[in-house]
Order: sequence, then structure tokens, then C-alpha cells
Amino acid sequence: MNVSTISVAAMAAFGLAACADGMMKSGSGGFDPLAGMTLEQRRVAMAPITTGTELPSYMVPNIPEAAEAYYGKDSKHLIAQTRDPAAKKTSLGTNGALTYVFMDDGSKFWRVNDHGQDACSYIFPDGKRVVYTSTRDNMDMPVGNWSDQNDYPQGAELYTADIDGKNVKRLTNNKDYEAEVSVSHDGKKLVFGRMINGKMDLWIMNADGTGERRLTNTPDWQEGAPFFLPGDDRIMFRAWRQSEYGKVRPTPMTVFTIKTDGTDWRRYTYDGDMNWAPFPAPDGRHYIFVRVTDKEKNNWDVYLGDLAGTPPKRLTFHDGFDGLPAISPHGKKLVFARSTGRGFMSNLKTFIMDATALGISTKNEFNPNWGLPMQDDPAPRAEAR
Repeated sequence: MNVSTISVAAMAAFGLAACADGMMKSGSGGFDPLAGMTLEQRRVAMAPITTGTELPSYMVPNIPEAAEAYYGKDSKHLIAQTRDPAAKKTSLGTNGALTYVFMDDGSKFWRVNDHGQDACSYIFPDGKRVVYTSTRDNMDMPVGNWSDQNDYPQGAELYTADIDGKNVKRLTNNKDYEAEVSVSHDGKKLVFGRMINGKMDLWIMNADGTGERRLTNTPDWQEGAPFFLPGDDRIMFRAWRQSEYGKVRPTPMTVFTIKTDGTDWRRYTYDGDMNWAPFPAPDGRHYIFVRVTDKEKNNWDVYLGDLAGTPPKRLTFHDGFDGLPAISPHGKKLVFARSTGRGFMSNLKTFIMDATALGISTKNEFNPNWGLPMQDDPAPRAEAR
């Protein structure tokens, strides 16, 4: 998934398609500190808090170079795209990525898919099945670039399989770009991104591949990276404008939510900055995302956001790339990718942060009145129903 034109080469090499005091207190879900503010006032009020100390973390041992890891419901198993010599080579001639599952202590890991090139993946809540993106059945098509919307790999299809990789089932069959897939908390729905003729939109379908329908359909926004919020009636995602892509660096991205029927599209970031890879916390209020802390030094960090409208807080303080974060279902661990090499996004390793101190609960605090309803780009109903 694209992040910025300044990093296309680095991302292509891997094959990647990522608080004020009292902020974490529960029981304040109905308060909206941004109510009545203009966009400019919201931007000023939401200036990020960039100072602080990084919470304890460790690098997952034993596993190969990997990124974009997501926890299973047990908050122990992770699924990620992992560099593998058996994968089809990237556009730069380096090893592509295949889907792996591993324990977050590094005690066990295995490969789910053995050929093609893989991208985003997810574990079903039953812990027995997975869904992933792969070019495994379209290896004769151009390899493309998972990080450039103008060259996404065509023939990237969606598959489900047992968690050990057996009983593979292909869900899509159109040779379009399909990726950025995730599973609802009840295991009944999948949401994903699909690009048709350069236009990226969100789609939703049943877990068995039936009942497919378009969720978004706008002339300028390029939507992607969708995840279900608790309750499964809304989806968090990020989007950038086609009209800005490649013209503004880093690519401006906005965090949104939308109901699963295609209505009530709302925005939560207002600064025109790159608010990338948002992932919702189990409390339905907070989320993890990525910002460029220092453009000159190309320093990217993980931040904690708040849908209720208090300023985001910086969580990582490593010089270089930290990104592609997710939080565990029990709210106590944060997984992210960290560049451990000399170059930007080089030698990406999976890190686990102890997030207990953030106080994220599993009680759903989501308030549908948070955020700003879209005015200039209202969510069209399209095929939503």
C-alpha cells in the first residue's frame, strides 16, 4: 500500500503494499472537544504531541525480515508478509514477500503460501483460517509495485486458507488489484481495496466470497487499508486524493470511518499531513497510525490517535522508519515494523511494544457523533445496501 512517492523504491524492494493527559480515561466517550470548530481550528487543536519516552519493546527473534503484522484474536499469533527467496522477485530484483504466521515470542513460525508475491493478510477470529492477497495464480502478469498506485500488481487476488496454508480457496477472479483485506470481529465479513482503471475503492463481501458489493465510489479519493471497528457496523480507513498524488510529498492522507452500508462517512484528521496506516484499538475510540515526524531526516513514527478529538501522541522515538502498526485484541501489545538497517526501510524487523501503560480497554466507547461528516465528498450510496 502506497505511503509516499519519496519512498517508492524502498517499499518496492520489500514488496509492501501501514495524548493529552487524561486522554486514556474511560467514561469520557461522549465528550467532543472539537464540536463547533472549523477545519482550521480543528487542525490547530489537533497538533500532535511529539515529546515523550518510548515504552519498552523487543524485536521478535528468529523470524525473517517481515512487515505489516496483525494479531490473531489470541493476541499471541501474528500474520505478516515476510521476505522469502521462494517469492516472485520484486520490480527491483529483490526477494518478494510471502505470507507467514508466527508467535510473537518467535518460538514458532511457518509459511502459509509458497509462491507468487503476497501482500496484506489477516487471521480469522476463530484462529483456524487466514485471508491473504497474492499473485500466485497470475505470475505471468507484470510484477508491478505494491507501493505505487500507478503500478499496483494486476492479478493480485484474495484467498482464504487454513492457518497452516492448506485448503486454499480463491475468492476473487478478475485480475484487478485486490489487497488490504481484513476480517470482521464476528468472522462473517471481509473488507478490502480494489482498483479498477486506476480508481481505488473499498469493497465488502461475505467471508466465503459471496455477496460482494462496493462500499465507496468517489471521483478523487483513493480509499484503502480498511479495518472493522468494534461492533462491525463501521470501518476505519485512510485515503488520499488522486489530484494530490505525486504532487505533494509526503502524500497527504486522511483518517476516516464509514458505516458498512456506505453512509455516514466521517473524517478525523484535518492537517493535510500523511496520516498513514490507521488501525483501530479494541476500545473503538483510539487508533494507531504513522506520521513523518521529521521530513528532512525522513523519520517516520507511530502515533496514538483519538477519534474523540484529542491530540495524537508520539509512541516511537527511533531515528528512521517505524510504521505498519497494529494493536492486539486485548489492547496490551503494539506490533510495528522498524528499520534496523542503514537505508530507509532497510532490514525491516517486527517489534512488540508493551502497551499496557496506554490503558486501552476492550469496552467499546465509540461515539457516532465524533468526527466531521463529509461535506465536499459525501459518501455515495453506490452499490451499498
